[in-house]
Amino acid sequence: MAYDPYKALYLHIPFCVRRCGYCDFATSAVERDSPAIDEYVESLVMDIRRTSREGKLGAIETVYSGGGTPSYIGMRRLSMLLYALSMSMHLEPEVECTMEANPESLTAPMVRDIWALGVNRLSIGVQSFDDEVLRILGRAHDAEAARAAVRAAQERFENVSVDLMCGIPGQSAESFAESVREAVALGVAHVSVYPLTIEPHTPFDRAVMRGEMDEPDEDVEGAAMEEARLILEDAGFHRYEVASYARPGFESRHNTAYWTGKPYLGLGRSAVTMTQNAERRMRVQDGQVVDDLDARQMAAEDLMLGMRMARGVSDEQVARAAAVIDDAASTAASSGSMTPGSETGSVLAAFDELASLGLVKHADGRWRPTDAGWLCGNELYGRLLDLAP
Repeated sequence: MAYDPYKALYLHIPFCVRRCGYCDFATSAVERDSPAIDEYVESLVMDIRRTSREGKLGAIETVYSGGGTPSYIGMRRLSMLLYALSMSMHLEPEVECTMEANPESLTAPMVRDIWALGVNRLSIGVQSFDDEVLRILGRAHDAEAARAAVRAAQERFENVSVDLMCGIPGQSAESFAESVREAVALGVAHVSVYPLTIEPHTPFDRAVMRGEMDEPDEDVEGAAMEEARLILEDAGFHRYEVASYARPGFESRHNTAYWTGKPYLGLGRSAVTMTQNAERRMRVQDGQVVDDLDARQMAAEDLMLGMRMARGVSDEQVARAAAVIDDAASTAASSGSMTPGSETGSVLAAFDELASLGLVKHADGRWRPTDAGWLCGNELYGRLLDLAP
């Protein structure tokens, strides 16, 4: 059976001016004039052209260039990439084309040039507008550079997003709230709010292990996420995903593709590609299959991903998932092929159970996550994935 066409394209740029203490992404700190960056960009251009010749870019609706720090590689290399992209697919205005940037490498001339080459959305890695917090994180910019970058972006871009982080050791509740208020005051269209996670084998992980840094407090992070919601909703943003807020019409279409089960193509080192049809979903990274789901597991995953979104999942989607998951479980049980311990109960029973715990609610033909459900995401998402282990 043929696979569904790719709807989203991700381009990975794995270079930064420096690696932050919390980062576990596939990136490296490389001198800006390093031949390694030139070689990588040339290889990525060849990959873009190859996949275009193979007919894989014809249905692309969103493009996202992330990293790493795409703005760090400079305009000459970005021009090569964006020109190859425009020659290889229909990079029309209706295609959402996002580029990540960090304040220390985003300049006014770059803003003008990438806009002219088809980028129409900028995502700026601010993390905080507090200089002391930025120092703790090991960021290469200060608060004033972050403000200047947002203002420079707004000279051309209406669709500007900023990332903010909470739960950082040494960050007060007021410091975080003030950063959220500052993002609002700057007039951005989208804000992503992430709690700090201590990833294995990072400098922050080693600092925690040595007792030099406190582990993030989940209660503190939960309170910060709630404070961000109050500030942003009061300012006219709406929370459309667990960590994402947008002014009306400025929701990230690319990220929404991930949460709604659309196939995506990843190009570049460690970029993930997701292919699927009605019976199988595979994720491939660096030539290795890292996920291989059958129809039951796909249905469960789609329910889980749907509950990341404020709109949740419809009764119709739940019914379709139940037809796949519950019918397959009944068949396995009657044939005696079900393995002991895999009886997980019906899909609807799972939602009723989650509702009784206050993690989801049902209204107007949809199941939606509650704020408590988002705060207890592991419990909510785990229960749905367990429908088809």
